[in-house]
Amino acid sequence: MLTKLAQYPTFQVFLALAAAVFFVALLTPLFIRILNHRQIGQQVRADGPAGHLKKQGTPTMGGVIILLVVAVVFALLTYFAAPDHLTNSVEKIMNYTMAVRAAVLVLVTTLACGLLGMVDDLEKVAFERSLGLKARAKLIGQVSIAFFSSVAAVNWVHISPKLQLPATRAFLDLGAVTTGIKLFGATIQIPWLYIAFAAFMIVALSNSVNLTDGLDGLAAGTVMIVTGVFSAIAYAQNSLPISLLAAAISGACIGFLWYNSHPADIFMGDTGSLGLGGAVATLAMVTKTELLLPLIGGVFVAEALSVIIQVLVYKRFKRRVFKMAPIHHHFEMLGWSETKVMVRFWIITGSFAALGFVIFFFQFTRLGS
Repeated sequence: MLTKLAQYPTFQVFLALAAAVFFVALLTPLFIRILNHRQIGQQVRADGPAGHLKKQGTPTMGGVIILLVVAVVFALLTYFAAPDHLTNSVEKIMNYTMAVRAAVLVLVTTLACGLLGMVDDLEKVAFERSLGLKARAKLIGQVSIAFFSSVAAVNWVHISPKLQLPATRAFLDLGAVTTGIKLFGATIQIPWLYIAFAAFMIVALSNSVNLTDGLDGLAAGTVMIVTGVFSAIAYAQNSLPISLLAAAISGACIGFLWYNSHPADIFMGDTGSLGLGGAVATLAMVTKTELLLPLIGGVFVAEALSVIIQVLVYKRFKRRVFKMAPIHHHFEMLGWSETKVMVRFWIITGSFAALGFVIFFFQFTRLGS
């Protein structure tokens, strides 16, 4: 029966989403009990909103379950749903192989970022400090992951270093400055401008989702919406493995929201937020929607910009633009309830993501992509 899944690609995508929802919802209560037994809880920043102090000690590192389920669901569906008809066409075999490689690259980048986040979470628990790893150590880890992911995208997945400007036929060529490096008999191509751009994108999104994870359900809900749109984009491009992976991530976030909604029984921690941020950025890279990412992930951009603006203005003028940054805390300080902020940010995310998909669809169907 499972081998017949290849005949129904739409069903596969919904199965990936549903399976991820089910298994995350099933396993999370057990994981919460384990975390409570080992006293692995959230360390709340002392300078945050006063209402958040009661969250001290809430189980964290829920991202472990999210990433584990995503990996297993993707692996099983990709194995059992490989289409048989590809044997008749070398071109189809190559296209499907590249799609599988692209999805594997997204998964490996996600797990690597998640592992870095896990180290960060364990540092917080071990030393009972809300900041975790030192900023320099975390940044070095993120840049290293992003660099190797970007190089693999170009050389292993054969991602083009050209960026298509949204809703146009124009391309921005970031492959003009390319260096070929001989390594173990093979030539590794490094288009420096594109590698720098893609690596920055991965590091920026990883940190942006991490900043967004400051309210119950906020990061999980926004990532759920964004990865759902990327699943639709990949499906439109006939890149089923990428669509399956994105759907599994979206479903895992839905299952996690059952326990992460306000008041949260568990947080995803940096394990989840850094991993999911890496996933969103790499999905944009392998679907060649890099320049649509700031729109589709507009809330993440706003969260990061609010922190940057707050810091720069305060250093220069000793004044605060926002009552507190990231920006979701600003609205809390204005008197909005945590749930109201969360739901309204979900609505904004859905609106931005839908607009991004409309632009992609116009570009893909009318202009060629």
